[in-house]
Amino acid sequence: MRALQTYRPETAAPLNQLANILLQGPGTLPPGERELIGAFVSARNDCFYCQSIHGAVAARHLAGGESLVTQAKLDSENAPLTEKLKALLAIAGKVREGGKQVTAEVVARAREAGATDLEIHDTVLIAAAFCMFNRYVDGLATWAPEDPQFYRDRGEYIARQGYSAPVSPAA
Repeated sequence: MRALQTYRPETAAPLNQLANILLQGPGTLPPGERELIGAFVSARNDCFYCQSIHGAVAARHLAGGESLVTQAKLDSENAPLTEKLKALLAIAGKVREGGKQVTAEVVARAREAGATDLEIHDTVLIAAAFCMFNRYVDGLATWAPEDPQFYRDRGEYIARQGYSAPVSPAA
């Protein structure tokens, strides 16, 4: 991913800013839940890099850690998540299929589970952005490390510093 950012720094800055706002910025959804939405969409899109890095960041924020992230990516409906987060992941999954797949029933489920309009909006935007990020990464055949420790280390850094901070030399 750093190579893509180095190749086009003029696009890297706004993409990182968007990621930082969506995933780490102010909002009523905790950063771990927002990261989990990104990891969930990335897993459904079969984007190894994005599901690994955002899953690692989510794991740093969420009490259930890596186990919870893995469960949510594989079967969100049966994972130990709040009903609200399950409903938001259902919306994210529909966005991934296509924006018109987000039905009134899926939105009503989220509202009934306590999601606000802002949280529904942010979920749709995160899911849509991750579809773009996934296609950017995979469309340019980005090399992705296979070592899970790479993602743990980088995930810890991002959980602390966000996406707008300069990349640390070790990451």
